[in-house]
Amino acid sequence: MPDGLDRIDVKILRLLQEDGRIGNAELAKRVNTSPATCHRRTQRLFDEGYLRGVRGVVAPDKVGRGSLVLVGVVLDRSTPESFSAFEAAALAMPTLLDCHLVAGDFDYFLKIRVSDMADFNRMHSEILIALPGVRQTRTFFVMKEVIDNAPLSL
Repeated sequence: MPDGLDRIDVKILRLLQEDGRIGNAELAKRVNTSPATCHRRTQRLFDEGYLRGVRGVVAPDKVGRGSLVLVGVVLDRSTPESFSAFEAAALAMPTLLDCHLVAGDFDYFLKIRVSDMADFNRMHSEILIALPGVRQTRTFFVMKEVIDNAPLSL
């Protein structure tokens, strides 16, 4: 069990990962506490940073973003300034879901949602290769999403 959490806290975290829309009364019933106690515990989990937010998961294909693309990025320099410039520019990309600084052959891995290959081609030529310090990109089109955004195992 993670430090600072008891079995009830862990159960609250699990249930909220499964269904962020669950009401406090139902959550309290499932963890066998009073609604007031459950609310205090949930608020503490937010206050202490165990929970960063609760949100709905949008079906990408329903909103015209059915194609998932992973992009490995190599920067021309490995300096704090070049990393900062790249990260600041990446934050401004509306179709970027994830951006991770990684060790290995790439400096960053990006997870991007687009409508189709033509949409990605436009974004690649207009935005991606123009990001600060980009020397090389390698693109991976996802053919099948086997697991996507799975809940953390607690």
